[in-house]
This record gives sequence, C-alpha cells and structure tokens, in this order.
Amino acid sequence: MEAVWNNLYEAAKRVQNERKISDYIDAGGVAAAILSSSGKIYTGVCIDTCSTLGICAERNAIFNMITNGESIIQKVIAIMPDGKTGAPCGACRELMVQLMPKTYQGIEIMMDYEIGKVVTLGTLTPEWWIGK
Repeated sequence: MEAVWNNLYEAAKRVQNERKISDYIDAGGVAAAILSSSGKIYTGVCIDTCSTLGICAERNAIFNMITNGESIIQKVIAIMPDGKTGAPCGACRELMVQLMPKTYQGIEIMMDYEIGKVVTLGTLTPEWWIGK
C-alpha cells in the first residue's frame, strides 16, 4: 500500500473527534481526507442534523479543497465510527462525478484500510446518469 494512504488515514483520524454540538447537531462520527492533484490533503467530518441540513465527511473535505482553490481529486478515504474505512455514499459520488465529469473514473477510493483494498470511482460508479 502506498505511504500516502497512511497520511490520509492519519489526517482523517486527527479530525474525527465524534461530538455533540447541540441538541440537534452531532459531528465527527465519520471523517474523510482527500488528496488533491497538488498533493495537499484536505479533511472534513460529517455533520448530522435533525433535518436535511447535514453533510457527509467526504463532501465536507471536497468543499474544503474547493474553498482552497483546488478542484482535482486523486484519492479519498473515509473513516467510519467503528474505525473501518468504506465507500462514499451516492451523494458524495455524484459530487465527485460532477466536479470531474471527464476524469472521475480514476479517483482512487480506499475501501478497506486494514487490507489495503483500493478501487476507483469508475468501478463504483461506472455510468453517470447524465451521460456524456
């Protein structure tokens, strides 16, 4: 497994910090890290609300990347509350596809950190609903 995955895992772990923000908002159950094309790592945590105002950790990390002037994703890792890694949800996949419609297929996703299983977003999302 490439050493950069360890860096991504550790960056996400540092921000995870599951906590209750208010009676209506929890944060940090899931944490994510994104490696951009410049080699910089951006992180984000999920923010769960009692309505639909929340956001996934992966999208939060992507928005952090965009806020900092970048728009090309190379790698994505998400750490679940149990410490395991897993695939982004459909909304997160859709954002990545819309962000990089011609090249999203090559984004690498860490599926299982323990065994080093990586797949591409193209494998998880082989056909985009808008088409090309």
